[in-house]
Amino acid sequence: MNGTLLALLLGALVAGLGGLLVPRLIASVPEPQPKQATDEPPKMLYADIAARPGLALRSALVSAAAGGVLGAATGLDWPLLWLVPLTPVAVALSVVDWHTRLLPRVVVVPATLATLAAVVVVGLATGERSALLWALGGMVGLRSFFWLLWFIRSAGMGFGDVRLAALVGLVLGWAGADVLLFGAWIGFVSFALPGLALAIVRRDKSLLKKPFPYGPFMVGGALVGLVWGTAIAGGLWG
Repeated sequence: MNGTLLALLLGALVAGLGGLLVPRLIASVPEPQPKQATDEPPKMLYADIAARPGLALRSALVSAAAGGVLGAATGLDWPLLWLVPLTPVAVALSVVDWHTRLLPRVVVVPATLATLAAVVVVGLATGERSALLWALGGMVGLRSFFWLLWFIRSAGMGFGDVRLAALVGLVLGWAGADVLLFGAWIGFVSFALPGLALAIVRRDKSLLKKPFPYGPFMVGGALVGLVWGTAIAGGLWG
């Protein structure tokens, strides 16, 4: 069995098993403090999201598929140490954000800190100083960019997106500048185009101001960037 196939199987197996725990992770998130009265409908409870029928199986299948393609793209290399465990966490965050437009800090921050520790240890232990610097730069740069967007127009973006941008920038940055830029760009495009098309079809400009969950698109962009970023970005910008 060659290394690529082994990495694919390991990635799919470990991420898929982690996906089975997605409902438990979501159910463990504490509910946020209720906001003052607004016109928005009440937020869906995390416990209710976790109890949705078939969530564990769907999360396991999505996690296994993503873990498998990440394993095949990365091979038996150090980034699998953080990419595979992060996969079911990313699935859980995407599910939560889709239903609540929230990215819980109690999940995003520990995941970022754990990934940062792994990246720093691997970077220093293996002498991958360039990859480490790109990872740290991607984390700071992408978070700063999203913070600027949030500062300019906080009504259309939550601060959870800013926190998640740090994690996305960290994992994309390790793979290099092309992957970082392409993964972030894909997240933007996949998020913006459907909403723009819907606004055009319905001839309703107000849809452009309506908040939508951005986390799933950011995660999807990161996956595309990590798997195909080097090849596609090289063709586009090379």
